[in-house]
Amino acid sequence: MPRVSVFFIRTALLQLALGATMGGLLLAEKGLRLAPWLWHLRPGHIQIMLLGWTVQLACGVAIWILPRLDAAGSCGCLALAWLSYGALNAGVALAALHAPLAAARDADDLGWMLLLAGLLYALAAAAAVGYLWRRVLPFRNLPRPAGPERNPS
Repeated sequence: MPRVSVFFIRTALLQLALGATMGGLLLAEKGLRLAPWLWHLRPGHIQIMLLGWTVQLACGVAIWILPRLDAAGSCGCLALAWLSYGALNAGVALAALHAPLAAARDADDLGWMLLLAGLLYALAAAAAVGYLWRRVLPFRNLPRPAGPERNPS
């Protein structure tokens, strides 16, 4: 398994644990009503569970499971995979920290954090597609078996 894939999957599992803990705290607050400030963690909980865990796990498995060699016999540029890993995690961190920081400061001037997180998500997606596309593209050219409508007889 490539090292970048190991990092993707391990970080995804860490984010699952963090997101599940945050979700448990939110559920406890919903029932016990002891610390209302916990509701500021909800947007971060959503980001961590959807992008930090699910998308990151999917990217890590895709990097591991897709064929390692493209049509030219190359594994591709691993720097793109590492860029995707860094941009995705930085975006999740910025998006998860936005609501608690904005509530603590009582300020709305932290909108740049969400904008930067969105740009980092786009960069992560582009880098992941750029890395994986060369490994998927050769399969378009595989010979197709002749079906009943293509049978010359």
